[in-house]
Amino acid sequence: MNTYIYQAALWCESCAAQIKNQIAWQNLPMDTDDSDQYPQGPYGDGGGESDTPQHCDGCEVFLENPLTSDGYDYVVEAIGDSTVALTDTQRLWSGFYLD
Repeated sequence: MNTYIYQAALWCESCAAQIKNQIAWQNLPMDTDDSDQYPQGPYGDGGGESDTPQHCDGCEVFLENPLTSDGYDYVVEAIGDSTVALTDTQRLWSGFYLD
C-alpha cells in the first residue's frame, strides 16, 4: 500500500489527500519538499520494512509493510497463544504475515 510521511508519522493515501487539501485551503507558504510542512510520497510497501506492522496515524488502516525478522517475532509474540480469541488487529496481522 502506498504511504506518505508527514510530521514524523505515516499516513495512508486517503488521509494524506485530506492533509494536502487542508494545507491548500489554508493557502499558507510552505516548502513542499519538507515532510514537516507537506506530506511526502507516495512510498510503496507501506513505508518499507519495519520491526512492527505499520498503521496510518490518521485512520489506523493497516499499511501492509514488510517486516524484519524482529518484526515477525513481534507479530508471533503479539498473537500469542492461539487458544485465546484474537483481536481484529491480530487476525489482520496473522492473515497478512503468517498465512
